[in-house]
Amino acid sequence: MPINRRDFIVQSAIGASSITGLSSCEPEKKKENSSPLDSLTSLTKDIVPISIEERLKRIEKAQKLMVENKMDAIYLDGGTAMDYFTGIRWGNSERMMAAILPAKGEVKYVVPHFEEERLREMIKIGSDVRVWEEHESPYKVVAQIFSDFGIKTGRIGMEERVRFFLYDGIRKEVPSLEYLSADVVTMNCRLFKSAAELALMQKANDVTISAFKAVIPLLKVGMTQVEFAGLISQAHSKLGSSGGALVSFGESTAFPHGSKKPQALKEGDVVLMDGGCNVGGYASDITRTIVFGEPTKRQREIWDLEKASQAAGFAAAKLGDPCENVDIASRKVITDAAFGPGYKTPGLPHRTGHGIGMEGHEWGNMVLGNKQPLQPGMCFSIEPTICIYGEFGIRLEDCAYMTEQGVKWFTEQSPAIDRPFA
Repeated sequence: MPINRRDFIVQSAIGASSITGLSSCEPEKKKENSSPLDSLTSLTKDIVPISIEERLKRIEKAQKLMVENKMDAIYLDGGTAMDYFTGIRWGNSERMMAAILPAKGEVKYVVPHFEEERLREMIKIGSDVRVWEEHESPYKVVAQIFSDFGIKTGRIGMEERVRFFLYDGIRKEVPSLEYLSADVVTMNCRLFKSAAELALMQKANDVTISAFKAVIPLLKVGMTQVEFAGLISQAHSKLGSSGGALVSFGESTAFPHGSKKPQALKEGDVVLMDGGCNVGGYASDITRTIVFGEPTKRQREIWDLEKASQAAGFAAAKLGDPCENVDIASRKVITDAAFGPGYKTPGLPHRTGHGIGMEGHEWGNMVLGNKQPLQPGMCFSIEPTICIYGEFGIRLEDCAYMTEQGVKWFTEQSPAIDRPFA
């Protein structure tokens, strides 16, 4: 049966109040201008931020990994890795702001002098701040820090997001040192989430599912994908987080990341919404695909095939087995149905999933060739897409995580094409 959009209006958001009408005692004019989104309330008021104690444990683990890998220090540019270890979120510009984490010792910071006081307001770990004036070289400041740590020769790890001009300036200033990727340290810290991280990710997933539940009843003939995406962003905001979604209608749903063509919703269109948000520094990523109106036999068959593919990927996620097994299992369901083979369309043209944590896409891809064993704390999406250009595309995406007992979903799979939420 077709999706009953009225039924969605009265569904309870996860952990939130039901979406109901306004009180009858309110003015009639306000009623006319009201929306189901008006009754959404924040789900994020009770979150527990990552503690300083946990960040210190992260640094301790990183320093142990540095020693094991004969690395003397790690250079962190402003970005996710700096946030992960220090709790400092800093927007990047042409001016160097960095954290240097040694294998032994306390983190030190480099910042323009005029930004020193702002940085000190943010510092939670460490206290040593080195400054440089506008006419001075920040690379000399970094060189002095290396010297103060007793690093005359040795190896410096560069975190993956360090911009080239910074790396280039440092290596020219201190050519006696060897510079290499710090992934062996940073990846092996961030890849495995703690209970506190999983709790924030669960909340982010709860918010996005609740936002999707709230907006589906608002779909209407003639609505554009931009208008619907705007409603999804509004719902996330009311639920207590910044978030949104990539939205596609009709034939454009066959494009994994959408089409630039304007789309106006009509009866019978496939509707794909791929969205997420950030709660306490941690991300969600969920896709739901429905039909606006009565699904055709073809739409139902492809939707059911997609669900079977996603379920096969989940079943293949076993402790100790390689990440690639998720992709292999999901893809087999699709190719066994005469799609593909491989990445060929009609079929699944991309990997089955990606790692997720502080960023929407992190290490731990579910892709052929990734032999990384699945271990407790790893988090990843399972999102095979069936792309049929000229018709439509179906993607179902939920994120999962590994526990000591095996794999678990953050959100349950969609039960059916006309019942997108469990």
